[in-house]
Amino acid sequence: MSKPQNSSEFQAEKLRLASRIQSTIISNTLTRARWEQHIAECLKYHFQAAMIPPAWVKRTAEVLHGTGVRVASFVDLPYGTMTSAGKACETKQLVENGAEEVDLMPNVGFLLSGMERDYTDDIKCVVKAAGKVPVKIMLELPLLNAQQKERAVLLSVDAGVAYLKNASGGAVGVATPEEIAFLRRLAPPRVRIKASGGIKTAQQVRDLVEAGAELVGTSAGAQIMAELEDRGSAAEDHDPAPY
Repeated sequence: MSKPQNSSEFQAEKLRLASRIQSTIISNTLTRARWEQHIAECLKYHFQAAMIPPAWVKRTAEVLHGTGVRVASFVDLPYGTMTSAGKACETKQLVENGAEEVDLMPNVGFLLSGMERDYTDDIKCVVKAAGKVPVKIMLELPLLNAQQKERAVLLSVDAGVAYLKNASGGAVGVATPEEIAFLRRLAPPRVRIKASGGIKTAQQVRDLVEAGAELVGTSAGAQIMAELEDRGSAAEDHDPAPY
């Protein structure tokens, strides 16, 4: 995905990048005013989805209905240590409240302990509870060794996830094209890839999409769009006069 050269190309790229971005807000101090601002940004830029905490799913689904912006949320973030039954119950509630995509934190400790059946069954419970709603699994690749990374991918695919996600966010590690290419290489074509973690610039989005990411999760979506708007304005200022 090459950089645009003039104002019209910048506008086209804004639409392309926005269609890949799941604009994310995760906070234990999320207020109604900040939620409203987040939803307004999602509508302004027409991001692929608004990723919001579970308690805000029902309100978000009501506001975004018919807009084309999807409603996404998560289960058991950040630790993944809830019981499988609890994860399944929460997933079912999210779907009933209008979530169209669910990001799952698996029990990484199970994987690190070699408890692969427990790890897989935990994921399967959520996939089953989600029904037709796609589940994206946060693999936390920076916490795993090479063998564990491969096993995490294979077990997750066997459990029925729709997306592989390199990590939950920047606190675990910054998403890299190498990680995304690794996931794309191991995943079958039917399983898609989401990049997440420390994504703050348009160039990062370009690089991750080029590496194989269908979606990009970031809390800097509006910032990335503003970056493109600024560059687009500069390009317009320098465009030669038409003849």
